[in-house]
Amino acid sequence: MIVKTRALVLRDIKYRDQSKICLLLTREYGQVSVILKGGRSSKSRTGPLFSPGNVIEAVLYKKGNRDIQLLSDASLVLSPLSESPDLERFSVLYRVLDLVRYASTHEEKNVPLFTLAASTIDRLCSASSDFQPILAWFLLRLVGVLGFAPSLNRCVFSKADLASSIEEMKLDELFFVLDPGGFALPGSSVPMGAAIQRVPASRYRFIRALAATGNALCPEAPPDEVAAVTAMLQEYCARHLDRMPHRKHLEIVSRLISA
Repeated sequence: MIVKTRALVLRDIKYRDQSKICLLLTREYGQVSVILKGGRSSKSRTGPLFSPGNVIEAVLYKKGNRDIQLLSDASLVLSPLSESPDLERFSVLYRVLDLVRYASTHEEKNVPLFTLAASTIDRLCSASSDFQPILAWFLLRLVGVLGFAPSLNRCVFSKADLASSIEEMKLDELFFVLDPGGFALPGSSVPMGAAIQRVPASRYRFIRALAATGNALCPEAPPDEVAAVTAMLQEYCARHLDRMPHRKHLEIVSRLISA
C-alpha cells in the first residue's frame, strides 16, 4: 500500500552504482529502511533530500513483509545543514541522530521520540550559534521520553524539596544519583553502592531551567557548565539504556571541535 509519513533521515548507505539505502525514523512506523533507486545520480530529484538530519515528507510503497521499502516521492521539511554548514552544529546533529537511532526500534511507533527528534532538528535549524545547550536540552528530554527522567524536585532519598532546601541550607553542591536517577541533598542516607557524584548547585539550577524550557530558547550558561551537564546526562543515558552509541564515535567530532 502507499503511505505518507513525516520522517527524519538517520543515515544513508551507498548501494550499487547509483542507488542508496536510507534509515528513517518515521512518525507512524518507527524505524523504516528505504531504497532510493538512482538516488546518488546527479539527475535524482529526491536523492539529495535524504541526507542525515533532514526532516522530510515521504511517500512509500510499504509492504509488511519487506525489510526495505520503496520510495514513491518525498519533499523537504527541514534541513539543519543546508544554509550555513557549521562544524559545531554538525557535532550536535551527529550525536542526536546516533542517540535517536539507538533509542528507536524497527517499525515500532514512538510518536514522543519522533516529536522530540524533529523539535531538536528545528532548534538546530533556528540557531546560529550555541548549539551545545540544544544537545543538553535534547538529552534531558530523551531520558524522559524513554521513561527514566531524573527526579528534579525532590531528594531521591529523603524526598525533601530540593529548591527550598538549597535556599534554607545555603548549599553550594548536591549529589547527582545515577540509579535511581535524580538529585540528593548532602547528609541524606545513601544506600550502599549507590553511584553518586558531587555537582555544584548551579548545575542543578541549569538543569531545572532546561527542564522548564518549552518552545523558548535554551537558558544561557557558561560553556564549561553546559559541557559538564551534557557529559553528566550522556553518562546517565549510558547507565540506563541497554544500547548506546559507542563513546569513541561520539568523542571523535568533539576532539575536532576542541582542536
